[in-house]
Amino acid sequence: MRLDLKRYFPILDWGRRYTGETLTNDLVAAVIVTIMLIPQSLAYSLLAGLPPEIGLYASVAPLVLYAVFGTSRALAVGPVAVVSLMTGAAIGKLGITDPALMVGAAVTMAFLSGAMLLALGVFRLGFLANFLSHPVIAGFITASGILIAVSQMKHILGVKAGGDTLPEMLEALWHALPATNFWTLGIGLAALAFLFWGRKGLKPLLEKAGLRPKMAGIAAKAGPVAAVIATTGFVALFRLDGADVPIVGDIPRGFPGLKLPGFDLGQWAQMAVPALMLSIIGFVESVSVAQTFAARRRQRINPDQELIALGMSNFGSSLSGGLPVTGGFSRSVVNFDAGAETPAAGAFTAVGIGLAVMFLTPLLYFLPKATLAATIIVAVLSLVDFSILKKTWGYSFADFASVAATIAVTLVMGVEAGVSAGVGISIALHLYKTARPHVAEVGCVPGTEHFRNIRRHDVSTDPSIVTIRVDESLYFANARFLEDYVYDRVVKDKAIRHVVLMCPAVNDIDMSALESLEAINHRLHEMGITLHMSEIKGPVMDRLKKSHFLEEITGKVFLSQFAAMRELTSAPKPEPERAAAE
Repeated sequence: MRLDLKRYFPILDWGRRYTGETLTNDLVAAVIVTIMLIPQSLAYSLLAGLPPEIGLYASVAPLVLYAVFGTSRALAVGPVAVVSLMTGAAIGKLGITDPALMVGAAVTMAFLSGAMLLALGVFRLGFLANFLSHPVIAGFITASGILIAVSQMKHILGVKAGGDTLPEMLEALWHALPATNFWTLGIGLAALAFLFWGRKGLKPLLEKAGLRPKMAGIAAKAGPVAAVIATTGFVALFRLDGADVPIVGDIPRGFPGLKLPGFDLGQWAQMAVPALMLSIIGFVESVSVAQTFAARRRQRINPDQELIALGMSNFGSSLSGGLPVTGGFSRSVVNFDAGAETPAAGAFTAVGIGLAVMFLTPLLYFLPKATLAATIIVAVLSLVDFSILKKTWGYSFADFASVAATIAVTLVMGVEAGVSAGVGISIALHLYKTARPHVAEVGCVPGTEHFRNIRRHDVSTDPSIVTIRVDESLYFANARFLEDYVYDRVVKDKAIRHVVLMCPAVNDIDMSALESLEAINHRLHEMGITLHMSEIKGPVMDRLKKSHFLEEITGKVFLSQFAAMRELTSAPKPEPERAAAE
């Protein structure tokens, strides 16, 4: 069997068609994304409670590795808000305060995340992410956005305040209010005001200055860079570090060299579950972004290969001393709008970040932490979307319950508990709904061969025949429900001689459901009623043929419900027959 290397190394596919024009477009996009990514990387490292340079380290090797293994042409990989929050929360639960040990824990988290994502990709287990429904993800991201924004208020105020949940954070901020540093507060509020205004007001201003709309839009997204330059210059000019304004301070030049995670099995065990949650959340966010941009260019991505690419990216981040990474929406938007055509744009961005780490870090000494906090707050508030509550309330109470519970638990108990609650409630509600499947008694629509619910349509029926359409796969959780439904229906009507189970929506029948069908067949036979089935799908029929059920059923298995009604209504008198598949 020939190994298809392009499948595992997509660079071998798009790299063959790389041209000079593509190179130019990728380089332009890389320059723009690099400018945007530097303050973001610093900010998200701050969000995780780590030294600022860790975010820069996480923005080099992952981009290069994604360019080799990734299938999205526009996705930009690096630290993102939600993943950084989850990383910080996981490290916080370890009870360590030494910065070096915290960095070591982040490196371990990135390594574990990489290993898990890689394993999921190799074994094609990306479907596990489906257990996080869109409403649950929306609720979690909304709650996380609130937590992130509130957590950054301590940097806006220039105070020390902790807490992992919303009540803890608010209480800590309240007690710390008297210690507010007003220079820091002024800088933070000014940065917030500029960044909020810049989201809508900067682009029109740049267009008036002569920039084309597309370039003005891209330049407007680099607004945080302007805030960084202005506030850094202000603090340096007036030496406000002497007024206790918290600043980034010394950022080491260059890279720390290759780092292996610590092999503390106890720490690994503590971080395994948070790493798995982080991996799945990051994968879902990344794939959603990648699919959005791929659709715009009529391209496709491979989710299983994306798992491998993200796994390798996290390995790269771990070995270079960084924190966990995934595909980010905001930087991917800039990358896409700037004209990036291939993942090589990410590799060029990595070169730009690398040059910044080597030569520009001394310029960031006076960068106030309040500016980074403002950057985070403005970025994450766009993630907060309470409209999902209104949408789900009007459409599905089960989805509303999942969203509301996820938001409430995340805010009150923390991010890990919120994800667990969302997944648990989603699975529990799914089991509840499938345990009580929609079952309808149907009749024939006059003049057609179609059968519809007798309660919704004007249909013709035969008093001696009851046709029950089952709208769910049959398994252990709902098998007894079907038994009770059939028995309750037939005992009320002495005229019934035939029961037909119509199964167009049944995709599976497990062993428990098979035993229930056998019990229904046996009990109906004792009551003088014949059991038939219709419209069984091929794979389900194949499985039934491996059992004795088709030999024991008292009636027939019909290819269509119309054929069943035509034969049963024309029969002179109902007599039990051996099963015969049409």
